Amino acid sequence: MPEVELALCDHIATITLNAPERMNTISTAMLDELSARLLDADADHDVRCIVLTGAGRAFCAGLDLGAQSKTSSGSLGGLDGGSQRLAELNLRTAPPTVLHSIDTPTICALNGGAAGYGLDLALGCDIRIASENAKLNSGFAKRGILPESGGTWLLPRMVGYAKAAELAFTGRTLTASEAFELGLVNHVVPADEFADAVATLAAEIANNAPLAVRAIKRMMRAAETETFEQNVHHVYLQLLPLLRSTDFIEGVTAYMEKRPAKFTGR
Repeated sequence: MPEVELALCDHIATITLNAPERMNTISTAMLDELSARLLDADADHDVRCIVLTGAGRAFCAGLDLGAQSKTSSGSLGGLDGGSQRLAELNLRTAPPTVLHSIDTPTICALNGGAAGYGLDLALGCDIRIASENAKLNSGFAKRGILPESGGTWLLPRMVGYAKAAELAFTGRTLTASEAFELGLVNHVVPADEFADAVATLAAEIANNAPLAVRAIKRMMRAAETETFEQNVHHVYLQLLPLLRSTDFIEGVTAYMEKRPAKFTGR
């Protein structure tokens, strides 16, 4: 079985980390495959929402440093070799960078624990839904490294510098409810309702005009580094082609006729 699976249904691409026997810890091969699947989904005109999740009881327990060290040095004890190999990966095609750059909206379905690199992957998604059993842990400081996968940029923007510093410096584990209170996850749902909750939210996004949703995401991400005036000007330039789209005409017509719109992404 592939360790990263891609399934398409009703305009939703579900990407699943599929190494449950090791709690979906990520090898170099999985990093390359995950980036490829994310780019494939983003390039697919039929895909309007991407759901990233994990198989089994964990979302992702971090990097598979044991596999990395065996590949790089032939020894379980040679973690330096594995870490160096990871550092040599092209950062522009690494999953956290790809997650940040794609226009398709992303939902992280936290079916279980997310630690280290797995937490950064979750934070890199636009929206997070957690099962009540999920736990979040940065853990980098406890392993003698730092969040090389976007955590130092993402976490302070989500919870503020002081709280991010506390979480990162201590490597503390958060329950799903604690993560919700901090604003790290959008929703926490019972385990038996988790799949339905993810599907419902993904469908709600996918039913909207995809060109508009992608433009909204681009402008929200751009606003993180732009002034207000720059972003307003940038938004105006994004608006002009949308006004000429068939989806805009359909959206207005459906509103006037009091019916659900049928968007085509054109």
